[in-house]
Amino acid sequence: MKKIIRNVIRCKSCGDIIESKYTHDYVTCKCGRCSVDGGHSYLRRSFCDSTDDYEELSEFEDANEKIDDKKSED
Repeated sequence: MKKIIRNVIRCKSCGDIIESKYTHDYVTCKCGRCSVDGGHSYLRRSFCDSTDDYEELSEFEDANEKIDDKKSED
């Protein structure tokens, strides 16, 4: 299972890098061609033509690794 660390995309049209920082934080680039939503809870993308309108920049961590790391510390 992956945990969302950063929910970020870059609009290929205007170059804006936009980030949703919390749940229901709907952010749109300055040209309006793409949007991001969901914060650390979920990934939602909106776009005008296709997924080619944006570049995915989100960062994740493996939640299972964190659990395993904690077990090894005990």
